[in-house]
Amino acid sequence: MARRRLKKSVKRALFLIPLFGFALYMFIIQDQSQWKVISNTSIPEEFIPIYKAAEKEYGVPWELLAAHHRVETKFSQMDTLISPAGAEGHLQFMPCSFVGWEHPTCSGLGKGDIPEKDKTNPEVIGKYGGYGVDANGDGVADPFDIEDAIFSAAYYLQKHGAAEGELEKAIFSYNHSDKYVDDVMYYLQEYKSNKQ
Repeated sequence: MARRRLKKSVKRALFLIPLFGFALYMFIIQDQSQWKVISNTSIPEEFIPIYKAAEKEYGVPWELLAAHHRVETKFSQMDTLISPAGAEGHLQFMPCSFVGWEHPTCSGLGKGDIPEKDKTNPEVIGKYGGYGVDANGDGVADPFDIEDAIFSAAYYLQKHGAAEGELEKAIFSYNHSDKYVDDVMYYLQEYKSNKQ
């Protein structure tokens, strides 16, 4: 009787060992892949020429633009490119920052009630003092267009001191959070030390 119970226990144990091993393997693989995502500081190659062109135009270090892009949308990997607060596009502009705070509907956090056709109109943006830029010359300044978004961020950061070396001031102006400043500065230092 005891021998039969022992045999059953051994069979169960032999059956469970592969399941346990597989589960452990999956846990390790999943844990490693998460670690790789967190530690991965490489910049997608396709964005680098745009950052460098914006640096040339506005004098803002291209690595700073890459750091903002990484922190804002993980290099445009965020699902909708629209935040819960209403920030839009690759570099997460609030509509009132993109179009201009002088727009009659702009107040508070800057979501505004700007008609869609006006949100990307360079003339409207110029009228209301916004930071939206038509970088590719297609007649539209669109925060969902990668070139326009990066050039708009460069213009914004330049106007807030980044081109003169006031990086932390410019970053804080972009998003009023000390943690945000720390995050962007962290990636900025990573990108400067790992030249691509």
